[in-house]
Amino acid sequence: MVTLGIDAHKRTHTVVAVDELGRQLGQKTTTATTTADHLGLVRWADQFGPVRHWAVEDCRHLSRRLERDLLGAGERIVRVPPKLMAQARDSARTYGKSDPIDALAVARAAQRHRDLPVAQLDGPARQVRLLVDHRDDLVAERTRCINRLRWHLHELDPSWDPPAGSLNRYKNLDLLSARLAGYQGMVARLATEIVTDIKALTVRERALQGEITALVTSIAPTLLSVVGVGPITAAKMVAETAGVARFRSKDAYARHNGTAPIPVWSGNRERHRLSRSGNRQLNAALHRIAITQMRCHPDARDYLERRHAMGNTKTEALRALKRRLSDVVYRALLADAYQPQATITTNVA
Repeated sequence: MVTLGIDAHKRTHTVVAVDELGRQLGQKTTTATTTADHLGLVRWADQFGPVRHWAVEDCRHLSRRLERDLLGAGERIVRVPPKLMAQARDSARTYGKSDPIDALAVARAAQRHRDLPVAQLDGPARQVRLLVDHRDDLVAERTRCINRLRWHLHELDPSWDPPAGSLNRYKNLDLLSARLAGYQGMVARLATEIVTDIKALTVRERALQGEITALVTSIAPTLLSVVGVGPITAAKMVAETAGVARFRSKDAYARHNGTAPIPVWSGNRERHRLSRSGNRQLNAALHRIAITQMRCHPDARDYLERRHAMGNTKTEALRALKRRLSDVVYRALLADAYQPQATITTNVA
């Protein structure tokens, strides 16, 4: 089995072929990253025979088009996490860092780890990701506009301080526009223009939210049935998970989202600490679910009380709840992926 490791970049890709013992057989660098260049890599790889597979460093913003073209040509691709690539590079006899060295490390890392996720063509999760990211950009831009507006309002009248979270509602914005009409000068003019911008961004954000809700309702109904999971949170989890089938178990998924505890004890007292690794967007979504369930879900509240009785602090109990919720979300995503009509328990107890 020949492994072809790829170090992907924006304008070039470097490929190194290695045999089953990790010995380098050949090397090639593309001059561009078009479909024609990618198919040229396939023709170049034909010299090593049909028994081969490709290994790509998992940086899909750079390798998505490459993966699509190789999959379209009938090739098999595995994705190598950058951390594994770096470990393989550091353990090699070569020194320094270059594209050929990185490509060789990708190939050798793929040989050492046989359970790497296999690349597939983008599905609905990719569409959800694009919509969610675009909505996040609109919300961030609206927040910047609101912050600028507040400074202008303070300059016009220091006692003018709208409540937090009130400047994304049409009624309040209309009242604000009417009041600004009574002021003269450049500051009032700029404030009026910013109010118009905030209205336009709010209209776009709410339309996008409706589109996201309709899409996630059709592809993740089981996930939406979990207490504390709304359409935006569900969309964020679907987008960041990017295919639950690539995780071999619920424990691997917990490791990915940063809820798997890390042991930090030596001696008689067993302790675990917060994991700061993993996907922080998924971790934040799980935190929002946990906070909601802690407030209104009886099973979650009972679980937290049991953890407190065991001697856990409030923070430790909340981390344990997030770990349980990770399993709930994992099962829900599996149900939506393979058995859309299946129902699963959403209790954490």
